[in-house]
Amino acid sequence: MTTVHRSAPAPVALAGFLAAVAVVAVVGGLAASSSRAVYAGLEQPPWAPPSWLFGPVWTVLYLLIAVSGWWYWRAGGTRAGFTWYAVGLVLNAAWTPLFFAAGAYTLALVEIVLLDVAVAGAVAVFWRRSRVAAALQIPYLAWTLFATALNTAIVVLN
Repeated sequence: MTTVHRSAPAPVALAGFLAAVAVVAVVGGLAASSSRAVYAGLEQPPWAPPSWLFGPVWTVLYLLIAVSGWWYWRAGGTRAGFTWYAVGLVLNAAWTPLFFAAGAYTLALVEIVLLDVAVAGAVAVFWRRSRVAAALQIPYLAWTLFATALNTAIVVLN
């Protein structure tokens, strides 16, 4: 595996990871402008969380995702690991527009399964280089797996 060259100072690199994740959050936020109304209008399983919970959860998760990427970078992360990480960010950014803006619940389900695979791939590759970086991704993986179950239930019920 090819190690990524670390030429930036650590604080600059951290700012870069925070910025990349912030772009994903902004894309999701813009696409989710009517998410509360859409979510409330869906038939949901009894275990569906209230809509107010998503914002705080994603705030924490986005911070963990950024710090995880930075920690992996500090550990001499490889191109393979950063590829899994970047694919996960792109898929993360795509899910909200598919689900909330387009109302494409089945396509969003297919997409979130790919996101689950990407995050699991990042965890596996990160683990070899930095267990801390991998562990910081575990809450993200757990939440995306939960969101996959919720997306599945919404497809079935609607």
